[in-house]
Amino acid sequence: MDKVFKALADPTRRRLLDSLRGEGGQTLGRLCAGLAMTRQTVTQHLAVLHEANLISSVRHGREKWHYLNPVPIDEVRQRWIAPFEQPRLRALDTIRQHAEEAHMTTTKPDFVYVTYIHATPDQVWQALTDAELTGAYWGHHNVSDWQPGSRWDHQRTDGSGIADAGGVVLETAPPHRLVMTFGDPDAGADASTVTFLIEPHQDIVRLTVTHVDLPSAEDLEAASAGWPAVLANLKSLLETGHVLPQAPWEMHTDLRAARQTGR
Repeated sequence: MDKVFKALADPTRRRLLDSLRGEGGQTLGRLCAGLAMTRQTVTQHLAVLHEANLISSVRHGREKWHYLNPVPIDEVRQRWIAPFEQPRLRALDTIRQHAEEAHMTTTKPDFVYVTYIHATPDQVWQALTDAELTGAYWGHHNVSDWQPGSRWDHQRTDGSGIADAGGVVLETAPPHRLVMTFGDPDAGADASTVTFLIEPHQDIVRLTVTHVDLPSAEDLEAASAGWPAVLANLKSLLETGHVLPQAPWEMHTDLRAARQTGR
């Protein structure tokens, strides 16, 4: 918390966060254009924001795109504000706003989310690929052999074997990288692609999720609300052994329904 408050205490850093809220995926040059200061100074401010986990970045070729990461701000809200306001997830509306603006080009990630987990890369990988564990924190079993080219199914936990969503595994590099589609192109669905990047970060793990090629604004909004809920449950399960009291947000069922209605 101390790093978050230190980062937010500076008006220039607040301006940078406002800029990233308005337009996600900005390069250093783009951010500098809106501020009357040198690249070196802006880089120093970005380093403070990154250290506080208030921003995340994704490399694309030689460029680095920066995104707002509102999770620490939401943690402040949960600690001091949540008991006095409804609905509980109002602060996550900033994620939706950023994600809608991020849909600017076909090459830029549509949605980027970063969380830090007190676990090992192997434990996070298992949580992403083990059917029983996904059933515990996601509300559906993710079933596959997790080999490139194989299908994966998002199956209900009632034992019916019914899959409400699924796709194709594109790439696996355990325990650091998993890439898969949502939606089966062979069935005529518009497939989006999600990438899980698992990186050691000191004695914990940095988990970055990118979700690209979402078919519509409605799908993007569902992903923007759904991923934070799913990953918060994953984090809680690995760190405490228990999922959060609220049920995980089943965004992928919403994505599938959206495609079936032709949106």
